[in-house]
Amino acid sequence: MIPIRAAASLPGARHSCDMQRHSVIVEGPLAFRMRRLRAARESDHGLQILTLPLLAARLAGGFCRPAARQELDPAIRAALAAGGLADLEGIRELPGMTRAVGRTLASLWDADIDPATFADRSPRLADIALLDVRVRAALPPGVLAPPDLRRAALARVSHAPSVIGATELDRLGFIPPVWRSLLGSLAAVIPVRWHNPSVTDAAWFPGETTHNPAPVPAVPESVCCADPRAEAVEALRWARHLLSSGRARPEDIAITATATTVWDDHFLALSESAELPLHFSHGVPALSLRPGQECAALADALVGGLSQDRIRRLFAHAAGAARALRDLPRNWAAGLPPEAGLFEFDHWRVALDRAAAERLDGLDPRPQVLPVLELIVRGPEAAAEAGERLLPAGAIAFWQEALRRAPAGALEYALRDLRVADGKDPGACVVWCPAAHLAGAPRPWVRLIGMTSRGWPRRGGDDPLLPAHVLDPHLLDPDPVTERDRRAFRVIRAAANGGCVLSRSTRSAQGTMQAPAALLPREPAAVLKRGRIPLHAFSESDRLLARPQEARALPYVASAAACWRSRRVPDIGAHDGVVRAAHPALASALGRTHSATSLRLLLRDPLGFSWRYALGWRAAVGEEQPLTIDARIFGELVHELLRIAVDLLEPDPGYLRAARHEIEEALARAADAVTAAWPLERATPPPLLWRHTVDKAAALGLRALVQEESFRPGTRSWTEVPFGDPDSERDTATLPWDPRAEVIVGETGIRLLGNIDRLDLNTNGDIRVSDYKTGAVPKKPDSLVLGGGAELQRAIYALAARCLLPGERRIAARLLFLRGEDPKPLRLQDSRVDDAIAQLCRVVETGIAALKDGKTLPGPDAKEPWNDLRLALPAAPGVYFRVKQGALARAQADLARVWSAP
Repeated sequence: MIPIRAAASLPGARHSCDMQRHSVIVEGPLAFRMRRLRAARESDHGLQILTLPLLAARLAGGFCRPAARQELDPAIRAALAAGGLADLEGIRELPGMTRAVGRTLASLWDADIDPATFADRSPRLADIALLDVRVRAALPPGVLAPPDLRRAALARVSHAPSVIGATELDRLGFIPPVWRSLLGSLAAVIPVRWHNPSVTDAAWFPGETTHNPAPVPAVPESVCCADPRAEAVEALRWARHLLSSGRARPEDIAITATATTVWDDHFLALSESAELPLHFSHGVPALSLRPGQECAALADALVGGLSQDRIRRLFAHAAGAARALRDLPRNWAAGLPPEAGLFEFDHWRVALDRAAAERLDGLDPRPQVLPVLELIVRGPEAAAEAGERLLPAGAIAFWQEALRRAPAGALEYALRDLRVADGKDPGACVVWCPAAHLAGAPRPWVRLIGMTSRGWPRRGGDDPLLPAHVLDPHLLDPDPVTERDRRAFRVIRAAANGGCVLSRSTRSAQGTMQAPAALLPREPAAVLKRGRIPLHAFSESDRLLARPQEARALPYVASAAACWRSRRVPDIGAHDGVVRAAHPALASALGRTHSATSLRLLLRDPLGFSWRYALGWRAAVGEEQPLTIDARIFGELVHELLRIAVDLLEPDPGYLRAARHEIEEALARAADAVTAAWPLERATPPPLLWRHTVDKAAALGLRALVQEESFRPGTRSWTEVPFGDPDSERDTATLPWDPRAEVIVGETGIRLLGNIDRLDLNTNGDIRVSDYKTGAVPKKPDSLVLGGGAELQRAIYALAARCLLPGERRIAARLLFLRGEDPKPLRLQDSRVDDAIAQLCRVVETGIAALKDGKTLPGPDAKEPWNDLRLALPAAPGVYFRVKQGALARAQADLARVWSAP
């Protein structure tokens, strides 16, 4: 903090030759700024506004200044890095050690305790004494710790009349012992007055102590809210009411708590929506500002490592603004698969090479992107260089401050704790501040929140490095936090002659019950319920909450209310998925080419079908780098391994003629290929877990390939055989048919595409199609045909073979479950294959009819835990389905018969 010499060119201002130098000592940033404003308004020329450390630095002269955190933290880290400690050696490199040492040294310095005098008492005190010496020696020239600064000031105390002048200590509640000898010496050469409104013991003070006549404080009003957010809402309502009624100006109103962390986010969000002039005297979180988010993106990439999401987020901030990415085009990621994790540098290089080869605009971002990725791979050790190259100019200062406060590996925590000025003037704003700040500049209208037994006053605790059994806490902290909070309460309360509200919440943010503070009056508090109509709303949304009749007239509120009521009525309507018949969006969804997955949704969850294919909804990715893959992806993995392995075996030596060791070798090569290729296309687990997952899938694939029914010699086999795909690029010569040929479901007009897990064709023209399953064997497997619409693959494969290999052919369709000790294929009898195809055509007709009638209602698959669009269902879906069970059954009677069929 820089000392301010206040001078203002206002009417009535004294001429510079008449001004007399004098100083005011304040405490806290709010008092500093308010006293400066007062000096400007009063044309107080020659005034220096200082804090006690700045007073000593001013008197010491030269380039001396008190050690601030940005100088102390590097000095402490250097002192810890030197090692050689006795008791603290094992923990000196732990995160948070720099902060703990800084706190301990600050307490020792303020208490005027030389740790060297206690060094022989214990190894811990000896370590602290050694760190004290190292830290003082490591500070830059002219930067002094409080004891050294005091010593330098005492040596020049004779210059105080000309340098400092008459001095007033304005509303300082407590003078740390380290400064008391300096004030005593100053009182001998200049007038020193302590304007002390509190009841602090000042017997040691040799100067004049004054007490202004205290205003008559207002009778406090006690209120009780539900939780911290409700307290913030009520506080803003109270402030808005005072401003709107004209009873108070913004600079007369304050909202305070002993510790502000619990309410900061609420006040930040609510005040912006309310457009209230609210000043945070302790600063706003850096992460609430755009430069803070730019720093957070870089810290996430350095600490968390490479991933596509992290790099995209970083480049979204840095492209065009950071030095290393100033010329990077906005579409630099064109061609990268969005699902790919890209957690390794090699993955990025290959993916960018492929994307560059496919780009049509001729742009090549690799010369700019790859050097940046190489820098990020170096991790936190490259934090300083990365900040200079990858952050816009406005964020570099935040980054450098975070690096000063913590090691590079703890950047995320440093950024989380970093606060910056909010750019608002407290002389024109309602202030939200800690009680310690407000005690230095009290206001007539105050609202004290968080008045619970743990909040007012807070409970003190031991120093983290010098607990009570090592050093007497009364020596280390002569002004404990409990006494500070009580003193602040008395000062704030005494100055509140306009109005005072004491607010508490019955529950914490975590939902635990909270007892009232001992400082609250015994009278019962007024309970402010959430649903009450306030005297004055603080924002537009709060106003609508107080006027439900007006809110109901708004279209979006009326729609939401109707939806809420509909979900609790045992009838179906528009909010359950009913739309008008022949809806064009549904017709378009039906006209697409379908897979077994989309047909299952059509039959077993029409609402999910409309969400996914008519509206285009997709579930958000839950994990950036999962530890496991779900059952569906695992099944795709097994199929991919089988496809590659059989392709490697065909035509020579041929899958059916291959020996076991040849099959194992082909699977091993397939596993290597998939292990390398999949991370370029989708999110996969970390390398060790990913390799284990691939090996597990390969074991199931081996079981599928070696445990087979006999088939005639000369049989050709294919895996992952595409059909109905107009965009297929597979070579027709290597397949049994043209993969682009259409496959139509009966007379429905529904086009199908997919890949047959395995197709065998013998010399007689007989066909066998297989669907590999990695799940559990169902109950009553012998009677399974379509499984209520859940097992469509066999019938779809048989239909594709019937359409694409015409003629009188014998078709065998089977399911092969790979899990279990002795997996056996579940084969449809030859006579039932055509029946299954006919049944498939009928159920698809039923699903189409329901959709065309507008009955896009939830089916049985909507209730399943693996439904990735389950979040879009009503809250408590179990209750919803119980309420709607009868109505849904009546509306979907035809589909219900499909679900009950085997």
